[in-house]
This record gives sequence, structure tokens and C-alpha cells, in this order.
Amino acid sequence: MPSIFAYQSSEVDWCESNFQYSELVAEFYNTFSNVTFFIFGPLMMFLMHPYAQKRSRYVYIICILFMVIGLFSMYFHMTLSFLGQLLDEIAILWLLASSYSIWMPRCYFPTFLGENRLHFICFVIITTVISTFLSFLRPMINAYALNSIAVHILYIVFQEYKKTSNKELRHIMEVSVILWAFALTSWISDRLLCSFWQQINFFYLHSIWHVLISITFPYGMVTMALVDARYEMPGHTLKVRYWPRDTWPVGLPYVEVSDNKNC
Repeated sequence: MPSIFAYQSSEVDWCESNFQYSELVAEFYNTFSNVTFFIFGPLMMFLMHPYAQKRSRYVYIICILFMVIGLFSMYFHMTLSFLGQLLDEIAILWLLASSYSIWMPRCYFPTFLGENRLHFICFVIITTVISTFLSFLRPMINAYALNSIAVHILYIVFQEYKKTSNKELRHIMEVSVILWAFALTSWISDRLLCSFWQQINFFYLHSIWHVLISITFPYGMVTMALVDARYEMPGHTLKVRYWPRDTWPVGLPYVEVSDNKNC
């Protein structure tokens, strides 16, 4: 049995041809497309700084974990090692768990926890630790866990979409879901239709997934921040802004926080 550190020790191999440009990099485009994680991660940490000061400084951890995912994904695609695969998937798991802990509306907490966020955070941490250890014993556990979380997040977004009449929040939700759908389509197409893409010499769908999911990340953060504010920040108003300019046709969303003043 090959070492977990060994090149190509993972059973997962994406559609891109291996070692096409370098003897050290297994999947060139899939490796370097992760640079987008190192662009959007620090940028969102900077743009969301005023919000984090008002709501929770644990928001910074979300941005840091996003960059860690980019680092581990780069390592995985460079080596296609089993360790790289585990680190990549576990980092995603902890990012989602951290997001749950900060932004999950209390009305969606399991009934046996009531609406106590501290108890919910402990429950999420324990569950994530168990899933992390199980992933080393049964690597397929991660795939099921990540897919289950994704479905649950979509359910929450759908429920909150029905509840709100806020056009700004609805727009952010719609863009988030559309971007995620395009990203997921790229991921699935690379896995299931690889022979077709190889016939037309187009091996870049997984690297496109990296770029699209990186763009989805800011929209997802803003969506969860706006939903959370309806429950946890009644004394504040959140306004969606776009970097570098609100007037530009394309921009990176973030939230601006202002206090509600009673006259």
C-alpha cells in the first residue's frame, strides 16, 4: 500500500491530464486555479471587517479557513496524494461547520438544543470532530457529510427566501444559488463526462469549479450575514455594497453596518 504522502496515492483523479507541464505538478490547471482562494479570502476579510467587529470576530476564521482550503486543494491537485485529498475535504468540512456555528438561525436548531447557540456550537464541534476522525477510517464519509450539509444549506436558503420580501436579500440569494449551480455543474461534468471532454481536449472544468466556487464564497457570506441579521442584529441595518464601486456592473459584495437610531 503506497504512503498517504505519495504522489497519486489518492483514488481520486480528475479529468485533466497528469504531469503535462511539470514532473512536480500532477494537475497544472487544477493546482494553480486555487490562486483565487488567496485573492477573495483576504479581500473579504478586509471588506467584512466592520461587520465582524459588530457581529462576531469569528467571521475572520471563515475567511482564514477559505484560504486554507485553497492551500490544501493546491497541495492535493499538485500531488494527487491521499493526504492531500483528506486535508482538502476536512478543511471544507470545518469551514461549513464554522459557518453553521456563527450564522445558523436559532429557529433551525435541533429541538433538543432549544435555541441556545452555545449548546449548538458545542454540538457542531463534536459532530465535526467525529466526522474528521471517521474520514481517516472511511474516506467516503466526507463526501456524504459535505453533500448532506450542502442540501441542508439550500433548504435554509429556500425557507428564508420564502420568508423575506427584501429585494436586496432575494437578489443576493438568487445570485448565490445560480453561481453555486454553475460551479456544481462544472464539478459534476468533470467527474461524469470526462471521456467527452477528453475527446474535445477540454480538461479545465474542475479548475473552472475552483474559480466559480471562489466567486460564490463572497455571495454566500453576504447571504448568511443578511439572514443572520434578521434574527441576531435587530438594532442594526445591513446594506449590501459592492467592491470596488457600487455603480460598476460587476463587483464583490460585502455588507455595511449602521445603527438604527430611534428619534
